[in-house]
Amino acid sequence: MDRFRSALGGAAIILLSSTCVSTAQANDHDDYELTAQPAPSGTYANPGMEGRPQAVAPARETVSYSTHYSPGTIVISTDQRRLYYVLPNNQAIRYGIGVGRPGFEWHGVKKVAMKREWPSWSPPAQMLRRRPDLPRHMAGGPENPLGARALYLGGSLYRIHGSNEPETIGQAVSSGCIRMTNEDVTDLYDRVKVGTRVIVE
Repeated sequence: MDRFRSALGGAAIILLSSTCVSTAQANDHDDYELTAQPAPSGTYANPGMEGRPQAVAPARETVSYSTHYSPGTIVISTDQRRLYYVLPNNQAIRYGIGVGRPGFEWHGVKKVAMKREWPSWSPPAQMLRRRPDLPRHMAGGPENPLGARALYLGGSLYRIHGSNEPETIGQAVSSGCIRMTNEDVTDLYDRVKVGTRVIVE
């Protein structure tokens, strides 16, 4: 399973990358490709995780957020590595996210086309060409790199999904998907409806 993990990397949402991949574990569309990147500076916790330090993901919080987007829209700031779920009265819920690594960034407007709890994962053809050692399919569950929930972005290979690598949140490590902690993606999932607009800046 560790080999598979290191091979992998949804209201209106703004996305800033194109496929899914992680630093410690890489992802395409739903995939992780192993890439060597330094861990982010800051506080670390859970040092017993296979002997490697684990970064603490930014705390989810309600913040002031002046925007012309309507409540219920998801806005993703690639530069900030934050996702904003727009609320009424110039407020938003801000989440920490992992975004696409260099060469896998993207911008655009999508809609949440589908939602899944504990989604299964099948690496796309382009990822398998890069990583022929990856499994062709993984059932949903705690070991799956898509984590606890996934919001599929229509007309693309991308999604907003959970992660079994919380130490990668705040980094540019995916193949374009937006990754969140399982706790945060579950919170967002419960707020978002199919058809939600997603804006990636």
